[in-house]
Amino acid sequence: MHPFKAFLIEENDGLTKGHLVDMDESQLDPGEVLIKVAYSSVNYKDALAATGVGRIIRRFPCVGGIDLSGTVAASADPRFQAGDPVIATSYDIGVAHHGGYAEYARVPAQWVVGLPTGLTLFQAMALGTAGFTAALGVVRMEENGLRPESGPVIVTGATGGVGSLAVDILAQRGYQVTALTGKEGEIGYLKELGASEVMLRSSLDLSRIRPLDRAIWAGAVDNLGGDVLAWIASTMKQGGTIASIGLAASASLKTTVMPFILRGASLLGIDSGYIGEPYRSGVWQRLASDLRPQHLERMTRTIAFDALPAIFDEYIQGQARGRVVVSIAAQ
Repeated sequence: MHPFKAFLIEENDGLTKGHLVDMDESQLDPGEVLIKVAYSSVNYKDALAATGVGRIIRRFPCVGGIDLSGTVAASADPRFQAGDPVIATSYDIGVAHHGGYAEYARVPAQWVVGLPTGLTLFQAMALGTAGFTAALGVVRMEENGLRPESGPVIVTGATGGVGSLAVDILAQRGYQVTALTGKEGEIGYLKELGASEVMLRSSLDLSRIRPLDRAIWAGAVDNLGGDVLAWIASTMKQGGTIASIGLAASASLKTTVMPFILRGASLLGIDSGYIGEPYRSGVWQRLASDLRPQHLERMTRTIAFDALPAIFDEYIQGQARGRVVVSIAAQ
């Protein structure tokens, strides 16, 4: 194998910096499956890793990119054969194991999922960890009894990758979706994705959150954490369900037990990073069928591999919208 291009994240004198380098196969991490990468994507977690803002990289140096799709180049596991189209997301990829921002990746077989029928390698990365997380949240909430007739559902951080996809998936399943955003200029975009109402974060008074407020929501997909999540908990309907997915605003949660013991609300933690089989493949199969977003193309843009280093600041500054696919070596 000839040398190949990779985006390597290193730490020098306490500063984290990523840059494009040449690597060879001997520098890849151990694993049973060698993948020729076609596409990757950009997630908030990728931006935190590449810039050092989030201090989530667990070893240096590390090739970034928590998502990848491509074709198997070689496999020591009988479940995968050379030429098979595959996806690998989450686990330690891109934070403690060389990830998807490289023309080749080698990963453990248990981290690999066969590409579901009906999805292309590009579409798999337009979904990526964000789509998997959004779908997992919907699956978990519906397992907990949420139905469209239960009442309205709120999605916070709605213009981000997970938020955009959650709005789309819930709307096409018949839910009345309220999208919460801090970006007044994106109201039209969110309504195009299926939101029946868009609420601006500036309209909330988070300085005085009651233990129990007016019951509004049957369900919630929260990407923010902090005071917004506390407000959501206080406004859940009887038996309502919250999928806690992110911490873009804060990792803290100051609330009371009242929504949970007086209204029977449920707070579900959505761990898309390490949930295993067969659940993982099952969610991907549903993303290719009944949970397939209707507006994936509308919310997705593609960048060249060389443009990758310049994209992360959009995420750190909270300016990213929808999904960004990175064309690594499109096939």
